[in-house]
Amino acid sequence: MADVQHLSQATFDRLTEEHQRLSTVERIEIARKIQSARELGDLSENGDYHAAREEQGKMEARIRHLEAVLENAEIVEASATDEVGPGVIVSICYEGDDEPERYLIGSIEERSEEVETLTVGSPLGQALLGARVGDVVGYEAPGGTLNVRIVAIEI
Repeated sequence: MADVQHLSQATFDRLTEEHQRLSTVERIEIARKIQSARELGDLSENGDYHAAREEQGKMEARIRHLEAVLENAEIVEASATDEVGPGVIVSICYEGDDEPERYLIGSIEERSEEVETLTVGSPLGQALLGARVGDVVGYEAPGGTLNVRIVAIEI
């Protein structure tokens, strides 16, 4: 079974719209670009053709990725809680550090400029799940065990 993707309703809707656009309008547009480039002649030295095919490959990969994310999506809406879980923003301080860092717990597709995203499947994400303000949790990092203190939980 694939990993569950914890998404807000807004992100689910945005990804659904992107998938729909890429699967229809964008596929037609890239097919036109490829056809136009083919008409220019020798494909072995046709930069426009190769660029369009590369663009098509990237688009098809994104479509497959979106299909997998949407298929395995679980809609989560953060509600008032005192535990870390998908859809909440958690502020943590690393041991020996006084400056808190804020993370949204959820899918990487939730990314925004306002707050970094931390996936539920990451070592830190797993360690934080179920923790409460004031708890200190440890997780295994490449350099050894790191401890963090939960400073705040926001919705």
